[in-house]
Amino acid sequence: MFYPHNSSGAGTKRDCTTGTMTPGHWLPSQERGSRTGMEKVLILDGNARSALAATRSLGRRGVYVVVGGETEKTLSGASKYCRETLTYPPAGENPEAFISTIAAECAERGISVIFPMTDLSTSTVLRYRQRLRQFKLPYAEFTAFNALTDKCRLFELAERLNVSIPKTHCVTDLGSLEEICPTVKFPAVLKPHRSIIYSNDRWITASVHYANSVQELKQTVARHEYLNRHPFLIQEYIAGKAQGIFALYDRGRPMAFFAHRRVRENPPSGGVSVLSESIPIDPEQRRMAQAILDFVGWHGVAMVEFKVAPDGTPYLMEVNGRFWGSLQLAIDAGVDFPWLLFQLATGKDLDAVNAYSIGVRWRWWLGDLARLGKVLVGNGSSPHRPVPGKMRSVLQFLGFFEKNTRNDGNARGDIMPFLFEFRRFLWR
Repeated sequence: MFYPHNSSGAGTKRDCTTGTMTPGHWLPSQERGSRTGMEKVLILDGNARSALAATRSLGRRGVYVVVGGETEKTLSGASKYCRETLTYPPAGENPEAFISTIAAECAERGISVIFPMTDLSTSTVLRYRQRLRQFKLPYAEFTAFNALTDKCRLFELAERLNVSIPKTHCVTDLGSLEEICPTVKFPAVLKPHRSIIYSNDRWITASVHYANSVQELKQTVARHEYLNRHPFLIQEYIAGKAQGIFALYDRGRPMAFFAHRRVRENPPSGGVSVLSESIPIDPEQRRMAQAILDFVGWHGVAMVEFKVAPDGTPYLMEVNGRFWGSLQLAIDAGVDFPWLLFQLATGKDLDAVNAYSIGVRWRWWLGDLARLGKVLVGNGSSPHRPVPGKMRSVLQFLGFFEKNTRNDGNARGDIMPFLFEFRRFLWR
């Protein structure tokens, strides 16, 4: 892997549109930046869908975008709106080298703004914030981020703030399971306290599981390290629709809100959104989201997820203190969160967000294709989350019932990220 800051090739610049060196890229960093009239931004986690949405958003507005990743080639780096790329060591394996590389590359390239995109990179950057103090990082302090991304702490806070939550047990000691199990109503949800967990000198990705009995619950806990060695939640299962409130805050002050609902997810039993739709902001969901974010004095972007029960009651599911996978939907509907966050970071007046389009749909085409494959082979289904039959699923995928849907692969002439992802999809 190539790390420019400590290699003989340090400082090499690549034109992400053509893949060739261009005369403009031999100019000093400050001179290149001055031509755009805007400060340069580094977008981390170039393979994240949110990174691609942010790259396109800022690039279209003339911002000089540098995309970073753990590999030389990334999804966002393939976009014509990417001006340079850089590689860095994985944050999960060597956080010191990760931070050192970012600091060195930003200083050398004249980058002043940093946007991390995933939980791991955001957490690492915020923990080492002092090392990056010369750069603009429009995110909350690590203490606030940590409080909301630890689900045990989040649900304790939610109860104090009169936020509706499923009945929840936080298991910090496996010895307490015997006492808790008789009180659990099945089906139950087993939820790790974080989405990524540091365990046995490595980072592991944690998943949500379902249990229909005490025996199944105990077997599931025994199988997974992130459950039997770390805190986790046992929650009441809430049947209903997944919705989210998205927010931008300026040092504790709410500046913009947006809402969507998940139409299809991969896997079908519940997971990543592959088709979502903009909806009006529900007043009760906004009240609860704002109560949480106000309490910690939030700064930057956040996503507050809810499950809306058949009786209309929204229940808090989790809070993400970073950009989210369906970010492009908000941009398409009229709330350009990356641009607003860039304005916030650079001290500019924020564009007014008075309204946004309702009923706009965004589809991640390859994710939807993967979901369809699971439906056709009977994989990823759940008795708690019924999905349409195979024929109807095929028709839905082909778009016969979809209105006002924008496909992620057809992004106004920026086709290279789709081709990059499609090749990777076929290879896998």
